[in-house]
Amino acid sequence: MVLKAFFPTCCAAADSGLLVGRWVPEQSSAVVLAVVHFPFIPVQVKALLAQVHQASQVGVAVLGTWCHRRQEAEESLDHFLEGLGAIFFHEPWLQLCRERGSKFWSCKATRRQGPGRPGAPCEDQVMLVFYDQRKVLLSQLHPPAALPDRPAGDAAAGAGGLAAVFDTVARSEVLFRSDRFDEGPVRLSHWQSEGVEASILAELAKRASGPVCLLLSSLLSLVSAASTCRLLRLWPLPFLWSKLSTCGQLRHRLEQLALVFSTQKAENPTQLMRKANVLISVLLDVALGLALLSWLHRKDRIGQLAEALVPVADRVAEELQHLLQWLMGAPAGLKMNRALDQVLGRFFLYHLHLWISYIHLMSPFIERILWHVGLSACLGLTVALSILSDIIALLTFHIYCFYVYGARLYCLKICGLSSLWRLFRGKKWNVLRQRVDSCSYDLDQLFIGTLLFTILLFLLPTTALYYLVFTLLRLLVVAVQGLIHVLVDLINSLPLYSLGLRLCRPYRLAAGVKFRVLEHEAGRPLRLLMQINPLPYGRVVHAYRLPSCGCHPTHSWGSLCRKLFFGELIYPWRQRGDKQD
Repeated sequence: MVLKAFFPTCCAAADSGLLVGRWVPEQSSAVVLAVVHFPFIPVQVKALLAQVHQASQVGVAVLGTWCHRRQEAEESLDHFLEGLGAIFFHEPWLQLCRERGSKFWSCKATRRQGPGRPGAPCEDQVMLVFYDQRKVLLSQLHPPAALPDRPAGDAAAGAGGLAAVFDTVARSEVLFRSDRFDEGPVRLSHWQSEGVEASILAELAKRASGPVCLLLSSLLSLVSAASTCRLLRLWPLPFLWSKLSTCGQLRHRLEQLALVFSTQKAENPTQLMRKANVLISVLLDVALGLALLSWLHRKDRIGQLAEALVPVADRVAEELQHLLQWLMGAPAGLKMNRALDQVLGRFFLYHLHLWISYIHLMSPFIERILWHVGLSACLGLTVALSILSDIIALLTFHIYCFYVYGARLYCLKICGLSSLWRLFRGKKWNVLRQRVDSCSYDLDQLFIGTLLFTILLFLLPTTALYYLVFTLLRLLVVAVQGLIHVLVDLINSLPLYSLGLRLCRPYRLAAGVKFRVLEHEAGRPLRLLMQINPLPYGRVVHAYRLPSCGCHPTHSWGSLCRKLFFGELIYPWRQRGDKQD
């Protein structure tokens, strides 16, 4: 039988002593965690292992002995180490030895009873696997090795051998807190054998983080309670807040701050990683917002924008006026219905005149409005971008109205033509059963239907042309808002902390391991080095992507084209959770 012994590389130069670790019977492997040095008292060693088991719920035991022959062979020490198996009984009993002045190792695993001869000891072959204890402790195996709903100390619980190794080292963190320079009854060697250093500033920050988080959490609770008062839920305030991107972003930012400053401790590494990602995202957002605020207030750029806004609005209105006049003539040589063309053109020109009058009426207050909007950038770049999206929606409200008018007229004629086309075929739409049924019509109904069908058919090109033009303008505005929403969603959901770990500390996010052969000779135990494979960047983003309040397309390309063809109103960048029309 071949046994796998996972040995930490930091203990390769340790003094002789006992191997402390965990035996995983499902994988026939032993995970060595530390080496206990001489001199020691067996009772104190057992007490230490009991404390570690109580704190970490990991079945830590003495797995065998470790012998490091530095200068000359010590046969008396070998006999003494072999005799320790009677005090610290474990089946199988490992005996690892590093030969003097050589790179070779000897590994044995003895059992008291052999499979063929009861009562006779037997030896198993041992495959020695070296691993970096620090990297394995700090890393998180994907998929996670330790599940939150798994009983603590359960050996692997259906996970693979690698998951059992990672889980054992992670749960045994309490064992690694001891220092080599501690004057305790038991001396250990592990990855922290050089001592643990703590900065005074770091300790002060840890002690102050609790009261600060409690205070900020209370303030956020007061803000949340104030935002849910009855006065703010009177109509039409909830309707307006649901349509404004700024309100949705502020609500999302409030939830993020409540998560960051929560006094509840993270239960698993996934929650801890999410908190860190949210914190870095908020800090980056605020830093970008302050940079934008500094740029706007430098050289009076807000005044320059305010002065340029009204001429730009006049220019856009002039171009729209020229477009409407072009449609009221013979656009592209098409022959339009003159009466309907004039009515629609004058109708839209009147609305355009009202909108320009409103812009000129608000022109004295535009600079002050832009100043307050720029000041809101201190809350984050995403808040400023959300306000910019709402400003674009307000400034192009006339285009939206034109699109709605044209879409409703076009949809009315399309529905009328489809209904009259069913009349010619002896069909009708059954509203109750939501299907097309057969129906018999008399001569008068067919005559009236023919007249109406002819009228709608000849008026359709004029309406369709206006609908096409204003739909293209509306889609242009929606595309600009969509780009802003994509940028906001990217800042809100990108796991920057996880990506930083993947870039600077790739072993922290492990997708698996690879083995490199260190020694493979006949008569010698096979020695392997276990190295961590980092998680790819795409899987890092997929695994730790943060939830966002951003808008996403609710229609496929097929359904979007169908809605455009039939004149149904489209909202490609809806907020999540909104009902569809």
